[in-house]
Amino acid sequence: MKTWFKTHTYCLSLLYFVFYLSAFFLLEQFSVPKYTIHCIVDDWIPFCEIFIIPYFIWFILLIGALGYYLFKQKEDFQNLCFLMFIGMTICIVIYAIFPNGLSLRSDLPRDNIFCKWVSLLYLIDTPTNVCPSIHVSSTIAIYEVTKRSVCFKERKGIVLSVGLLAWLICLSTLFLKQHSIIDVVLGYVLSKILAKITYETNWRRFIAQVGLKKLL
Repeated sequence: MKTWFKTHTYCLSLLYFVFYLSAFFLLEQFSVPKYTIHCIVDDWIPFCEIFIIPYFIWFILLIGALGYYLFKQKEDFQNLCFLMFIGMTICIVIYAIFPNGLSLRSDLPRDNIFCKWVSLLYLIDTPTNVCPSIHVSSTIAIYEVTKRSVCFKERKGIVLSVGLLAWLICLSTLFLKQHSIIDVVLGYVLSKILAKITYETNWRRFIAQVGLKKLL
């Protein structure tokens, strides 16, 4: 393991999660929303508890994608970390400057296993710090890297499956009343812009110049 870490120092990128989780939970505890995110389309979207399944699959997709590219394809791993972590950082900064939240949640309409899971989600994840949606931006980041990955150049079925799963995850944030459509659109646009930067600029040279060459 020691030898592996010495030859794969770019895995240190994952230490970003120490910063991200610390910043996110601090904002959850101390940030008071000043802006309520809402548009009329949100009122047209019904609550549907079955979407808790793709919502929770996001966690599997996140860990699976990072783990797969870490061990399988160095360049894809670096691209995913750059794209996704920059997106998360931008969201955290926006939450700090423009503390926002939702007022979409209401009493759960049914008593079943899926609603119980949603109730647990509501308990853990407060309706604050929502715009743009990190859930959406990170999901789109994974899809953007997957569809460009050399690992799946001849495996279009996997790319299509990840794309379908990505859209189900994005939709789940709406049908569970976790996000406004505004959060979803901005999260999507954020990752699309960052994908162009990731694949059309020499960001690695910048990383090296600021003293983070070990991440490469």
